[in-house]
Amino acid sequence: MQQALYGPEGFYTRGERPAAHFRTSVHASHRFALALARLIVEVDTALGHPDRFDLVDVGAGCGELLAEILPVTSLAGRLRPIAVEVAPRPEGLSGSIEWRAAPPDEITGLVIANEWLDNVPIDVVELTDEGPRLIVVDPRTGAEIPGPAPAPEDTEWLERWWPLREPGDRAEIGWHRCAAWASVLERLRGGLALAVDYAHERDHRPPYGTLTGYRDGRCVSPVPDGSCDITAHVALDACAEAGRRAGATATLLTTQRAALRALGLRGERPALDLARSDPRGYLQALRAAGEDAELIDPSGLGSFGWLVQTVGVDVPAVLGKGQTAT
Repeated sequence: MQQALYGPEGFYTRGERPAAHFRTSVHASHRFALALARLIVEVDTALGHPDRFDLVDVGAGCGELLAEILPVTSLAGRLRPIAVEVAPRPEGLSGSIEWRAAPPDEITGLVIANEWLDNVPIDVVELTDEGPRLIVVDPRTGAEIPGPAPAPEDTEWLERWWPLREPGDRAEIGWHRCAAWASVLERLRGGLALAVDYAHERDHRPPYGTLTGYRDGRCVSPVPDGSCDITAHVALDACAEAGRRAGATATLLTTQRAALRALGLRGERPALDLARSDPRGYLQALRAAGEDAELIDPSGLGSFGWLVQTVGVDVPAVLGKGQTAT
């Protein structure tokens, strides 16, 4: 998976445009960026309006999210937008957006990781009659055979976060993702880090895993030959614990539906009276409602997990309304 996604001819390193292969909240509507712009205001206020506010997008794709946020937020010249991506910088991206292969060593502001952790490589393990075994894959065909027993660090993570119970059960070992998320929190000197992703919880892990591939907008077999995106859902609860150990002072696990509704995306049809008094305004409001509805759909993008962790500030009250932050 590492080689297929990030090797010399990997899916991401050769500069594939993610929007050509799969649809994220960023591609669905600019209103996702509007909601995050509101979150920036909350974090900036909590930090006391620092001289520099870092806005870091980890796994930035082609930089679309930062490009959409910039016109709708103004921190009086204090905003430092940073795209973190292994792919080459795309042509036409605003020169005000910094392009890096790794996050800055020190961050004060907001870190966004929208569908990043699902592409952090994982190993798959299956419980056999001889015990748990790593799955070995032919990178040309995708053919699988049982391999060696998992390493001690793999076994420790599995016992804590994804215990296997019946022969044939599979798990996706997520400690590499926990470490990746912890590395973000270790850089955060003050502010908020947000991970948005397909997710599941310890008591509801899928028994056969979630590993899959995407190519040209279609779900395909996850053959690790570099021709497709390879992704698996994220154990965000395990990442949350890793973030706490890395220095997070407050944590909220919620859904995209709940978070975006709290940030003002309601998906409600405008009043019909508006159609008579302001037809153009009515059509604009109707379009916005439709886009909001897609972003908060509980059977679609709205079911994504949001992991919110802060350093030195509280979880914004607007996000924690009606929910429990720890």
